Amino acid sequence: MRRFPLMIFAAGLGTRMGPLSADRPKPLIPVAGRALIDHALDHAAGAGRVVVNTHYRAEMLAAHLAQRDVTLSHEPDILETGGGLKAALPMLGPGPVMTLNSDAVWTGENPLTQLAGAWDDRMEALLLLLPADQATGFCGTGDFLIDGEGRLSRANGAAGVAYLGAQILRTEALAKIADRKFSLNRVWDGMIARGGAHGLIHRGGWCDVGRPETIVRAEALLAGRDV
Repeated sequence: MRRFPLMIFAAGLGTRMGPLSADRPKPLIPVAGRALIDHALDHAAGAGRVVVNTHYRAEMLAAHLAQRDVTLSHEPDILETGGGLKAALPMLGPGPVMTLNSDAVWTGENPLTQLAGAWDDRMEALLLLLPADQATGFCGTGDFLIDGEGRLSRANGAAGVAYLGAQILRTEALAKIADRKFSLNRVWDGMIARGGAHGLIHRGGWCDVGRPETIVRAEALLAGRDV
């Protein structure tokens, strides 16, 4: 199976975690006895080079990852997802890359393996999704709609599918954005307009771990209990 370089997003401030992130970056908050970043790295075995971006309390995350085969991309300023990925491209190399958010846990098929197996070079992006009502911890009715050929459009308030924070993405469009700080939503919107953004339903469970109350739900999911 093709190996893609992987960017793990870990530079956020974690403000929604309240006091839990007062003395540590969110990726080091434990879930089921292990740091969130370690849960994310569990899925990276089939990837190529792994890059992790850092910002808040970066020295703590760097120390935690010191024995891991990862490259750090430090951001003196928060660059958001698009800007952070653009800044890390010299470390990731040319061609499509995988990205993975570090603030979630997964069950079922390895999300990155699932994406790699479904990737088609005619795609501009392939996003991993679940119906919004099946995405534990997700707030809202859905990010996207997905048609019978797997192409995505914006949900715009309709009941749809939730983006789970894992994707394969062509990066050429990043160079066309002059801003240092921007969201990947700007890139996706262009891809959607060209019919190049595709989605894939995850074969398993997922839980967002963005707020303190979702930790219990994430641990229940991992343990196979009702969430």
